[in-house]
Amino acid sequence: MSSFIEFENVTFAYSAGEEEKTANVLENFSLSIEKGEFVAILGHNGSGKSTVAKLCNGIEVPQTGKVLVDGIDTADEERIFDIRRKVGMVFQNPDNQLVATIVEDDVAFGPENLGVDPAEIRVRVDNALKSVGMFDFRLFEPHKLSGGQKQRVAIAGILAMEPECIIFDESTAMLDPKGRQEVMETAKAFHKKGMTIVFITHFMDEAVQAERVIAMDRGRIILDGTPKEVFSERDVLKKAKLDVPEISKLAKTLKIDGFAIDENALTVEELTSGIISALQS
Repeated sequence: MSSFIEFENVTFAYSAGEEEKTANVLENFSLSIEKGEFVAILGHNGSGKSTVAKLCNGIEVPQTGKVLVDGIDTADEERIFDIRRKVGMVFQNPDNQLVATIVEDDVAFGPENLGVDPAEIRVRVDNALKSVGMFDFRLFEPHKLSGGQKQRVAIAGILAMEPECIIFDESTAMLDPKGRQEVMETAKAFHKKGMTIVFITHFMDEAVQAERVIAMDRGRIILDGTPKEVFSERDVLKKAKLDVPEISKLAKTLKIDGFAIDENALTVEELTSGIISALQS
């Protein structure tokens, strides 16, 4: 049985002009994501992580190889709406994703395009807004909302189409810390309900909160494992100009100073527990 999202030896390059391609962003790239996973894809600009996101729901299609979503080839133009029903995308700038002058109309836009019955759309819009904590703002104008609120409305618009997977393509990059945390908590809540989450980011503290972390550099996967496994590979990350979470830096400093704690601690809870154990021993 194939994975929910499957990249099979994918090669992709953006077009620089008519019939002219730039250097390959991805080459012989393979990746499997299972249904129900929470995967963070980490990398700097140019690493290929956002290209992976766009290939996942048919915004882009590979030059060679295949991308399959629940067994459907994303290059099959006749099935593109089936793919987008299954995989929704939340982009970096929420202003680019909001299309209506009233919040509830914006959330209704996706299911309307899918031909959903109006009575069903009403139910979906209300449920989607409630699920992201924005129901009380349903009659607001989107431009009057904060960045985090706009991004939650964008997420509601995706949820109203009832996808099986949401891809967050650097969706927190333009937000302040409060807005970033709001979006992350929303992603975690839907993962707990069984939804597949792919979280594209360059923030280490966000990647830590996923079940699985994939680190990319120059179109290649350089690390793939649990957060603990990936962030323990400090030298590999450093070569790719990636870092470890601030908690891990502090943990390493404390260990150098003589505390018998795990230098690869990833959360405040892990670090606190380690310090308490070290002080008691």
